[in-house]
Amino acid sequence: MEIKIRPYQTEDTQAILDILNYNILHSTALYDYNIRSFEQQKNILEEKISKNFPVIVAELNGNVVGFGMYSEFRFREAYKFTVEHSVYVNQELNGKGIGKLLLQNLIELARKQKLHTMIAVIDSENQSSVEFHEKFGFKTVGIIKESGFKFDRWLNSVFMQLILE
Repeated sequence: MEIKIRPYQTEDTQAILDILNYNILHSTALYDYNIRSFEQQKNILEEKISKNFPVIVAELNGNVVGFGMYSEFRFREAYKFTVEHSVYVNQELNGKGIGKLLLQNLIELARKQKLHTMIAVIDSENQSSVEFHEKFGFKTVGIIKESGFKFDRWLNSVFMQLILE
C-alpha cells in the first residue's frame, strides 16, 4: 500500500467532503451538526490556501483517502505563529498509517513556514486521537469541559500543543 501525499487540488473536494460529512454525521471529531455542501467545503479550502496555509491530501491508487490542513488558531495578530490543524482519514482506512503521513507532512510544512506551535483540539472521547498526537510529541495543555453539545450530550475539548522550534 503506497500512499502519496500531495497538495490539494479542486478535484479533491468531493472526496474530502465525503470524509468530513461522514464524521459530522457519525462522530464527535467535528462539532458541526449539518453536513456541508460541495461549495461550502470548496470555499473553506480555498480560503485557507489564499491565506498561505497548506491543504494536503493522501492518495491511494488514485483516490483521496485522507487530508490534513492547518490555519489560524485565533485571529489576533500575536497568534500569527500558532496554528490549529486537522487530519482526517477515510473511516475504512483508519490505522493504516495515513494519518501519520499527513501529520508528519503538516509538521514539516509548519516548520518551513517558521511557525512556533501547533494546536490540536480533540474531543475527549477520541482517546485514539489523543494517543496518536502524543506519539508526535504533542502534550495535553488543557481540557475545556462541556464546550460542545452533540448527540444529546455535553462534550469536552482536549487542547494539545506541539512546540515546533
